[in-house]
Amino acid sequence: MFCPIKEPFVPTMKYILVTGGVISGIGKGVIASSLGTLLKVCGLHVTSIKIDPYINIDAGTFSPYEHGEVFVLDDGGEVDLDLGNYERFLDVTLHRDNNITTGKIYQQVINKERRGDYLGKTVQVVPHITDAIQEWVERVAHISVDGDDTTPDVCVIELGGTIGDIEGMPFVEAFRQFQFRVKRENFCCVHVSLVPQPSATGEQKTKPTQNSVRELRGLGLSPDLVVCRSTNEVTDAIKEKISNFCHVDREQVINVHDVSSIFKVPLLLEDQHIIDYLRTRLNLAIPVPRPKKLMNKWRDLAQRSDRCQKTVAIAIVGKYTTLQDAYASVIKALQHAALAINHKVDIKWIEASDLELITQKENPVKYHEAWQHLCSAQGVLVPGGFGSRGVEGKVAAIEWTRLNRKPFLGVCLGFQCAVIEFARHVLDWKDADSTEFNPQTTHQVVIDMPEHNPGQMGGTMRLGKRTTMFKSNESMLKKLYGNKEKIEERHRHRYEVNPKMVPYFEKHGMNFVGHDLEGERMEIMELQDHPYFVGVQYHPEYISRPLSPSPPYLGLVMAASGKLLSFLAKGSRLSPSCVYEQDSEDEDEFIVREELHQLSKGGSSSSLVTNGNGGTSASEMALIP
Repeated sequence: MFCPIKEPFVPTMKYILVTGGVISGIGKGVIASSLGTLLKVCGLHVTSIKIDPYINIDAGTFSPYEHGEVFVLDDGGEVDLDLGNYERFLDVTLHRDNNITTGKIYQQVINKERRGDYLGKTVQVVPHITDAIQEWVERVAHISVDGDDTTPDVCVIELGGTIGDIEGMPFVEAFRQFQFRVKRENFCCVHVSLVPQPSATGEQKTKPTQNSVRELRGLGLSPDLVVCRSTNEVTDAIKEKISNFCHVDREQVINVHDVSSIFKVPLLLEDQHIIDYLRTRLNLAIPVPRPKKLMNKWRDLAQRSDRCQKTVAIAIVGKYTTLQDAYASVIKALQHAALAINHKVDIKWIEASDLELITQKENPVKYHEAWQHLCSAQGVLVPGGFGSRGVEGKVAAIEWTRLNRKPFLGVCLGFQCAVIEFARHVLDWKDADSTEFNPQTTHQVVIDMPEHNPGQMGGTMRLGKRTTMFKSNESMLKKLYGNKEKIEERHRHRYEVNPKMVPYFEKHGMNFVGHDLEGERMEIMELQDHPYFVGVQYHPEYISRPLSPSPPYLGLVMAASGKLLSFLAKGSRLSPSCVYEQDSEDEDEFIVREELHQLSKGGSSSSLVTNGNGGTSASEMALIP
């Protein structure tokens, strides 16, 4: 008897499209990340795609004032900062193709036309551009992002901009077709809209949401869920009104009001039974009933964030401080590190140019305010950047941290500025500089990389994940990394420390304890006899996670809060709940106890120790021979 061979069951990919209305920057990225988080904790494999309708090929050449920070992926992709949210929330590793732009799509279609792939046909937006969008989404949705080659079950897609934007029209049309291509049971549309509450009346208004949904439906996409963003919780009457006018059931109107921490957003969505809706709507393989402890990790994070009573003040001396999104990952990394020791981080924003002498002449008030903020901070962070503006202010801030023994972390340009400052004021090379700022300097302590192409800006930097080898077992940062021999971190730079100058620096106490695999590029710097003076060429903030804070940032926050030495002495390990106990002894208590222990054994104390503010107390000075 003939028995037909059964085809192996292949799970069908599910797609969730997140669109936005009324205004941009409404929080689509956080909501898309939160949806993915809820599905992932249910046992599903989730990937995400961010669509940016601008014509740029990628985000690499953007000004930070326009779109915020440029987020860098393992493969060197320069992408929108929302992909950073996806990686942090979902704990996945995305790829450059997970960020789609109009420029990428048009470039692909034009290249195919030049090769003759369209066989002489007239190339048009419909169907060629829209087909290219759909094919890209389908291809990328099946690429593993969990590091185990597992094909994702669900793809969450965020369409940037707002519905009605002319540059977004090809993408909206592509998804109108896409819902039929993959079938309705595999496609869900979530529309995020604003419910304003004018102060004059105090009444929540639904008309903007009504108009936004009407326009979306007019373009061929009907939302399955309407997510209402608001300052305060949306009332039941408002939800009922939106349900009536937007063609959705009452249960399909979701409210996400302003909360104290983004860790609460997934909890808000779960409390409104969004998992149950998605399970039914997309026929997802989610067990029923779900385990009660499903969201315990996120509830713990949210509660810990609210319970933190102590604060640690960190000054960020940057070039783009008027737009905090320019340092989105830096802020998150500081928050993750502070949360790990049950602290809140109080960021003091300092425009680097305000610290310069020219500002003292032109605007003395701004100059003195900037220095007052710097002096009141417990730790100082100098992040990356490009161009000469504000560099002298960064150098001045770094000199102050070195002389006053304040905990300091320099990232990328901040690392290079620390090298310049040390060369000028310790090695006495008065004209020491980077070739980026002064190509004619006689002391080129920072130089452009041999592979750098000055004629083209996009994609010409040293980008993506690279390996760093530790060269010293005494390195503080090596201990913070768990005594690993090598680490992998993401890079984004065109200039590097001049390796020919390294012996001069190390002779005077500035040690380069981390190199690349060839030993030619300086990756990590530490200063001798300083509580915490660290510079890194890479960007450790890119792979910081809420439950796995970046070691350089953790070291800065711990040094600033007076907990670093005791933490290192205990093996550089966080507790199982990723919390360094809040009632653990402060640095000064630990130091005195250790010194007395040494003295009681007849030994002598030999290390230079500092108090939590980076200085050396009188009692500690008495213990130093």
